Amino acid sequence: MTKIIAHRGSAGTHPENTMAAFREAERVGADGIELDVHLTKDGKLAVIHDETVDRTTNGSGHVKDFSLTELQRLDAGSSFSKQFTGERIPELADVLSWVKEKNLLVNIELKNVFYLEYPGLEEKVLAEVERFNVKGQTIISSFNHVGLNKVRELDQDIDIAILYSAKLYQPWQYAGSLGATSIHPHFYSITEDMIRTSERKGIPTRPYTINEVPLMEKLIKAGCTAIITDFPARAIEVRKRLNRS
Repeated sequence: MTKIIAHRGSAGTHPENTMAAFREAERVGADGIELDVHLTKDGKLAVIHDETVDRTTNGSGHVKDFSLTELQRLDAGSSFSKQFTGERIPELADVLSWVKEKNLLVNIELKNVFYLEYPGLEEKVLAEVERFNVKGQTIISSFNHVGLNKVRELDQDIDIAILYSAKLYQPWQYAGSLGATSIHPHFYSITEDMIRTSERKGIPTRPYTINEVPLMEKLIKAGCTAIITDFPARAIEVRKRLNRS
């Protein structure tokens, strides 16, 4: 059965990458959550998507220029809705301790892409995964495929997924060349035949970001391992309906 992974939590209905969004995903029955991590100036792992805080908080500036304490003084909810005023940027440890108790999958996206180097990011994330004993629940993904290969060098077992938006030729083969065990393509970069081939070759396929009902139906019918969506409740209803038919 295709799993439903909540993109940045239930980001379509709650402020993304906050505990409110993650709790809502769990409440509606999602199989897992996806989140993003950056390094703060004091070397902590902050759960936020953008390299700056401008879009999702009441602050301004680059994540790397804040300490974790400074980041957590910002309001990460009211820019979405006044209903969520006071929501904070979580530390990865906060989410992993919660995930462990809920037995959810957690897809951690490493944001050391473009000009962001974040030395030691891979080691720090793996250390937290080990500390909370959630490796069996964890997928590590990134658009930085060099970084993913480093993750594989550091850990031989953890599930690693290449994120990509280009149309790759035989992406399952490319994934294997750098030690990745699954693929997370943008939905327009993969076909139903490619999904079936990838799954048949033992490479789980989890397309993103699947928000419209017709596309949910199409991909669930194609048999992908999971879909990543901003609207987990909607996707769960689609899956239930398809399973009944």
